[in-house]
Amino acid sequence: MSHVQRRLPIGAEAQPDGSTHFRVWAPRPREIRLVIEAAGRERDVPLELEGGGYWSALAEDADPGTRYRYRLDGRLLPDPASRFQPDGPFGPSQVVAADFDWHDASWPGMELRGQVLYELHVGTFTAAGTWRAAMERLPDVRRIGITAIEVMPVAEFAGRFGATR
Repeated sequence: MSHVQRRLPIGAEAQPDGSTHFRVWAPRPREIRLVIEAAGRERDVPLELEGGGYWSALAEDADPGTRYRYRLDGRLLPDPASRFQPDGPFGPSQVVAADFDWHDASWPGMELRGQVLYELHVGTFTAAGTWRAAMERLPDVRRIGITAIEVMPVAEFAGRFGATR
């Protein structure tokens, strides 16, 4: 068995050796199995109870792109900590490579205390609905006292809950 490297407490994390470590917090089930879906077939892998409600397994043949679900006491469910749901919230989860280092040491971040946040959706912020049009309105946002902007999602997501009608 390979040495497991985790950056996050739960979810599927691809490992440097091509395997994937799966970890989920579910304190009530008596049994949890990982169901790997590939080429129209399913393969069950038992998860081991670690303690404190955490269950885990290392699947050596599950690399990025592998679709999976969890079977909790017989009930098939997606990963609650999924990084990608290609078929929507009720379909299988998919392992993704998480190579991006989000820790940029050159930007120290900002303290939340004292900030006035504005959630900006670029598609509704201006009549044009473009990044350029939003950028031109930033002086107005600052003038009314906004100190920080949270940009809302810019695209739909797969599945029936993300589609426009």
